[in-house]
Amino acid sequence: MADEEKKEGSPVKLKKTSKRYENYEVSGTTLKKKNKSCPKCGPGVFLANHKDRVYCGNCKYVEMNDSEEKEVKEEKSSKEVKEEKK
Repeated sequence: MADEEKKEGSPVKLKKTSKRYENYEVSGTTLKKKNKSCPKCGPGVFLANHKDRVYCGNCKYVEMNDSEEKEVKEEKSSKEVKEEKK
């Protein structure tokens, strides 16, 4: 009886499989990680690279990149040096 009475509902949504192989790079006989791993979660959980930060989606750990701040400071310091020479 249970076989005859099938429920017609919305179809089951399947989750996409993870592509962990994309996080590694093969060079010769060794594997290298493309991204850093999370210091709190440990190996196997990678940090996502954004423009101004690296972020862990598992534990919400954030590291800010200083590259933009350094560029701004360098521009200011180079302008100050030019003004001092005048």
